[in-house]
Amino acid sequence: MKKALISLFAIALYFSSSAQTISKNEAEIEAIKKTIQTAYVEGLQNEGDFTKIDKGFHPDFELLIPDKSGELTKYSLTEWKEKIRKDLASGKLPKKGEDIVSIKFLFVDVTGNAAVAKFEFYVGQKLTFVDYQFLYKFQEDWKIVSKIYYKY
Repeated sequence: MKKALISLFAIALYFSSSAQTISKNEAEIEAIKKTIQTAYVEGLQNEGDFTKIDKGFHPDFELLIPDKSGELTKYSLTEWKEKIRKDLASGKLPKKGEDIVSIKFLFVDVTGNAAVAKFEFYVGQKLTFVDYQFLYKFQEDWKIVSKIYYKY
């Protein structure tokens, strides 16, 4: 009887710790989704809001863009923000109507302080890209550090 009680206690302890790990991981996934939605979709793509961008992007962020010859071009956050300044000045931002960007998460994978998110990128109703964004957690905040994509 003692062995049965000890076994039941061990099983209960295992499932309890597994549930805590799952809920902690779910909380991290939600934090990552919020970072991408706020910094990337709202801040960078739709509004040109530098406060949102700076909160969710690491200053050393790089977008990696392949060319036809197999070379990679690196596009920094500084360069992207300069483009946003021009788009704000010309009236291209904030976006309106059918130009508004939205995303649909396909998966988020987290291991410790590293994560990758894959999502579909829509302009209006049109699927335009599949993005892969890479994030690190610094202290309490997730930061987008890099991005690659597939363009349709």
